[in-house]
Amino acid sequence: MTASTPKPPRRAAIGHRPAADPASAWVHREDATATPAKAAVFTARLTIDVTPALRGRIKVIAFQLGVTAADMLRELLEREYPEARP
Repeated sequence: MTASTPKPPRRAAIGHRPAADPASAWVHREDATATPAKAAVFTARLTIDVTPALRGRIKVIAFQLGVTAADMLRELLEREYPEARP
């Protein structure tokens, strides 16, 4: 190169490529907050229609008890419909 020819701009370093796909690693990592008993239980979603007033009462009561509405309703259903014992 001669003195009158400008140098091409340097490329900025992007960084090294991750060893594994970060999204896959995140999805497959073990959740540190989950309890082993809860993580081992298979769950299925149940959808029911309720009036807005009933939904509001459920959410208020759950908040007052310091639990989620889902946890409160799961406990209620377990209590009302226990697993049949032979």
